[in-house]
Amino acid sequence: MPDLAPVPSVPSVLFVCVHNAGRSQMAAAFLTHLAADRVQVRSAGSAPADTVNPAVVAAMAESGIDISAETPKVLTVDAVRSSDVVITMGCGDTCPFFPGKRYLDWQLPDPAGRGVEAVRPIRDEIERRVRDLLTEITPTA
Repeated sequence: MPDLAPVPSVPSVLFVCVHNAGRSQMAAAFLTHLAADRVQVRSAGSAPADTVNPAVVAAMAESGIDISAETPKVLTVDAVRSSDVVITMGCGDTCPFFPGKRYLDWQLPDPAGRGVEAVRPIRDEIERRVRDLLTEITPTA
């Protein structure tokens, strides 16, 4: 009988903002892009919009990440329960609390109603924070 090594757990991260149309979409896209299969990534909102903010889509395209097919998703208790790290995006959203989860609030300006020029610095700050988070939650090879 072969000796089976334990399968390492893949950390999961949930990004939350009210409409799931800007900040949380950018954060999820960066983490998905940078982590590949090393992290399970979700995003959601308490009152999801119909579509992702077009200025956010354009700003992410400038970074080489296409989120044009993404759609805002509703925040569920199950999404929070099944995540190791829950990050709200400075929007005052409240999430169900489960012991043993890591909760962070990234205070970031809302890109709603802004053009791509105003979204770029928000995008860049999100990328910086996502890179830092990835370093914290994934083991080094």
